[in-house]
Amino acid sequence: MLYTIAVVMLVLWLLGLITSTTMGGFIHVLLVIAIVVLLVKVINKA
Repeated sequence: MLYTIAVVMLVLWLLGLITSTTMGGFIHVLLVIAIVVLLVKVINKA
């Protein structure tokens, strides 16, 4: 589930960079949050 959200955020971020700079900035922040959540989950598994 979490990996699916991360992939969706990555796709939205790439679309945001292509279509609109303001929306791309917002999606970039969401992507960074998704990556941080993934890293925390991986670190907690170890």
